[in-house]
Amino acid sequence: MQNRLIGFALVCIVVAAVVLSFTLGQGSATPDAMWGRHGVMPGEVARPRAIAIDKKTGHLFLVDFTARVQCYDLDGNHLGYTWTTPDFRNGRPSGLSIDNDGNLLVADSHYHCVRIYAHDGRELRKFGGEAGAAPGQFGYVSDCVQDDDGGYFISEFGQNDRITKVDREGKLQFVFGSSGQEPGQFNRVRAMAIGPDGLLYAVDACNHRVQAFTRDGQFVRTFGTPGSALGELHYPYDLCFNAEGMLYVVERGNHRVQKFNPTTGESLGTWGSAGRKPGQLADPWAIAVDQFGRVHVVDTENHRVQRIKF
Repeated sequence: MQNRLIGFALVCIVVAAVVLSFTLGQGSATPDAMWGRHGVMPGEVARPRAIAIDKKTGHLFLVDFTARVQCYDLDGNHLGYTWTTPDFRNGRPSGLSIDNDGNLLVADSHYHCVRIYAHDGRELRKFGGEAGAAPGQFGYVSDCVQDDDGGYFISEFGQNDRITKVDREGKLQFVFGSSGQEPGQFNRVRAMAIGPDGLLYAVDACNHRVQAFTRDGQFVRTFGTPGSALGELHYPYDLCFNAEGMLYVVERGNHRVQKFNPTTGESLGTWGSAGRKPGQLADPWAIAVDQFGRVHVVDTENHRVQRIKF
């Protein structure tokens, strides 16, 4: 009888440890869905690197290292739309987002511009395209997001570590940021998102942090320090918000997703670990939340997308 009690107690301890480890972000869980097949045929992907979801239509867009933009439904079924940017000999796009009209914004990184597409791949317009460091010129364009007023924020790194604001017609408004480690400075802004609080959030990848700004470019706060513990970040590459205003950050270096309270910077847990199995990630580059609150994680080196409820 005593041995049975001891055995039961040990089982309870193990179960409690597993539950606690997932709660505190030290373990993995099976994804809600997982899809993707390595290849270059329509519907297949080769190292996908950016994602965007139109929450009105449920269309999900991926761009991969072959420079193809492809359109799927939220379960990974290819919808028949595949296209590339006009030229990709210098490199592939690296940022996607949805504008106020439901069109797809593509950061054509190596061609110093942003292109706007309909869901079927028709290019509607572009702005930028002149390389350089002067205001209104662009280096490596990493991302573009549109605010409620119709203006666009465009992030760069490499030649220019900064964010540029242009109006709805693409006319220069202002530029903020510079290279460095101080608050308001950047070392590789990979992606941006506008929060429910109206602030602009940017993942400052090589400074291993998230920075928040007003929409006139004034620094508000930062959180995250280098590392792998809760609240720490290692090469954060993308970010997105859920309907409750909580922030998800995908960390390429830690092979995981971390959830934050963006106001306090408090970590609410992590999901994922390094590996090839379901619930594991290999160099994840991007993340998006759909209209049902599910998180879609671009598992880049595993050539797939994992959908989680987190």
